[in-house]
Amino acid sequence: MCPQNIFCKMLNLVIFGPPGSGKGTQSTKIVDKYNLTHLSTGNLLREKMESETPLGKEVRQYIDKGLLVPDDIVLKEIQQIINGQDDMPGFVFDGFPRTINQAEAFDRMLDKNSTPICLVISVEVDEEELFNRLMGRSEDSGRSDDSDEIIRRRLEVYKKQTLPLISYYKSQGKIVAIKGMDPVDKVFGKICHAIDTFLHSRKVLPVVD
Repeated sequence: MCPQNIFCKMLNLVIFGPPGSGKGTQSTKIVDKYNLTHLSTGNLLREKMESETPLGKEVRQYIDKGLLVPDDIVLKEIQQIINGQDDMPGFVFDGFPRTINQAEAFDRMLDKNSTPICLVISVEVDEEELFNRLMGRSEDSGRSDDSDEIIRRRLEVYKKQTLPLISYYKSQGKIVAIKGMDPVDKVFGKICHAIDTFLHSRKVLPVVD
């Protein structure tokens, strides 16, 4: 693990939040500012779907129903990417882990390389706003996983399976909660404040209002 007062040789960040919270946009901005590598499981799995391989077809069956892709599939894909990249400044893990089981397995994977998660950013947005954002995205992009029914299912899956990660990472002293209802740049400013505070003192802030 990476307790608050222990130096992390890589700046590994997890950013998570419900669908429509803007975590993908914020991840891109973090990557650009801090010279990190963006690892989005959403993008990774969509690339698998587009490949039309047997794995891609299997992944599509889960995503199109608003369900989480099984842990063993996701962990294997992530391990293949991060193996042999110890020279990287660090990663922003966007959309992973999504369950307690994934988080525990992920910690074990990273601890083997002495490259643990240093900071976990939780982007918080009201559910009504999330639904409106996702419906707007559905109309703009025509994504098959953004219908009314699927959106509601995804939000329920998030609350039941991913939201408990707040307590998991809070127990490790790594969590920082960011209010995501503000404009993109203002939210990014709060995230940068949390990251810079960590880099300065190797400690996280409990909440950024």
